[in-house]
Amino acid sequence: MSKKGLTDTVPAAIAHKDMAVIVSSVSKSFTRWQRKERPQEQGASEEISDGASRDSNGTSRNSGKASRDSGGECFLQEKPGSRQKRIFGKGGIRTVFGQEKRTVTALDDVSFQVKRGEFVAYAGPNGAGKSTTMKLLAGMLQPTAGSVSVLGMSPEKDRIRLMRKLGVLFGNRTELWWDHPVIQSFEWKKVVWDIPEAVYRRNLGMVTELLDIGEIRNTFARELSLGQRMRADLGMMLLHSPEVILLDEPTLGLDVVAKRQMIEFLKRLNREEGVTILVTSHDMDDLEEMARRILMISRGKLVYDGSFDGLRDIAGNLTHLTVTTDGRVPELAGCRLLEGKNGVFQFEVDLTRLPIRGMLERLSQADGILDIEIRKPPIEQVIAQLYQAWKCDAADF
Repeated sequence: MSKKGLTDTVPAAIAHKDMAVIVSSVSKSFTRWQRKERPQEQGASEEISDGASRDSNGTSRNSGKASRDSGGECFLQEKPGSRQKRIFGKGGIRTVFGQEKRTVTALDDVSFQVKRGEFVAYAGPNGAGKSTTMKLLAGMLQPTAGSVSVLGMSPEKDRIRLMRKLGVLFGNRTELWWDHPVIQSFEWKKVVWDIPEAVYRRNLGMVTELLDIGEIRNTFARELSLGQRMRADLGMMLLHSPEVILLDEPTLGLDVVAKRQMIEFLKRLNREEGVTILVTSHDMDDLEEMARRILMISRGKLVYDGSFDGLRDIAGNLTHLTVTTDGRVPELAGCRLLEGKNGVFQFEVDLTRLPIRGMLERLSQADGILDIEIRKPPIEQVIAQLYQAWKCDAADF
């Protein structure tokens, strides 16, 4: 098969009819303009912390709003104690207004596939390329290289046809009309999207019940809380019965109750309706509860594709052990004591080095044990360790 991509050789709808999303060798680069940094010229002023400035001869200049040295250089200081900036004179204008073009690679040869009916988490540090991927799948951006297929269609060439089967929700944006009731935004979508009356009524009833938005349907969007707005946005997105849903930070800023409602609804939607869901979030515990598979991206490259348990294996199969005793400190070789108070002791054990059977044998031989609790470490802790490791690897490279 050619290097150009899976969708370039045979129609994706035929060759991969069970695939909802196919991303093949996709790269995306942006051009960014930024201020050009110039090295400080010889004889220019030295910046000192007290707001004063000295030239190369050691002569001090006052720290007023602007000052000029004997060579005609003009210096600007916005307020006392801040750094001075040279704005006129030798190369001054070029220093302030000079720009340089920089190419930023948001995605670098990324490939993955998502089957129909899958619930997949897409995670990574800030700036890793998550939102860029979502926008490529939705047709809002075009790849610099590679190919993208969603439901057998190209987001670039078949965007209108694709959007009838695709739902997109960005946590920091809303489609609701700000100065109108929520139900009016719903009715607007029904007309513009030409949603059949029977489909609209069925979906409206479903989202009203499951998302608990009956009380806010006649409320102006501007008067909704963040959690209410997110539920209303999610309900509006589902009115046309999308087959694939892209969610970018859907739980951003939600309280515990609103987040729980959102998660339970998405799980039910995936389980009962068979909707394919790809979701990004920085809350790894939420992702682990919702999704069965996780894609991890770092600095534009896909670095992991698998289960959450697999991530724990990569970081070391650490397990947390809580032992309650009659006050005596249990001696458990191979287990690292994290803390202990009032007869409750927290241990950390790597099951790759000490198997569960060996750990239980040592527990059975310890004196004074009243209760034992074994649990996996929070996925947040595992991800944080991986992020730090990737960051160090990139710095070494």
